[in-house]
Amino acid sequence: MFQSTSHTGTKEKNYELLLKQLQALLEDEPDVIANLSNASSLLNQFLEDVNWVGFYLWKEDQLILGPFQGMPACVRIPSGKGVCGTAVAERSVQRIEDVHAFPGHIACDAASQSEIVIPIFKNNEIFGVLDIDSPSKSRFDEQDEKYLTKFVDILQSYL
Repeated sequence: MFQSTSHTGTKEKNYELLLKQLQALLEDEPDVIANLSNASSLLNQFLEDVNWVGFYLWKEDQLILGPFQGMPACVRIPSGKGVCGTAVAERSVQRIEDVHAFPGHIACDAASQSEIVIPIFKNNEIFGVLDIDSPSKSRFDEQDEKYLTKFVDILQSYL
């Protein structure tokens, strides 16, 4: 059973705990939507200073909104558009310090100031993205990118 707790260790130790919690959540559940739903909830509970955590899934040659925590969001995002679409087009992590300076940024939540998007792959093809927004500029650093990429790596092994 999970309960809300505060994390008092180092950032690295807290992320290691998060990865173990994710592994435990996914271990015996084959349903992708259930797993993505729990993953977004886990991240929302774990991460401080975020206002949106969720997934967009690649369908019909575009990203379509999947399980998330936060304000209502854009439903469809074409490849190459906004931060999420750029992550898909470039097949790479996008860590944006100031979303308002990002060309073509799609503003779903006016409070968002920074964003990190990690592409998710299945059989070397785009499956979707993990998208996390913060109301603070420069919220995400290299350590966040490292551990959120590991988080996605664990998720990918259950797709």
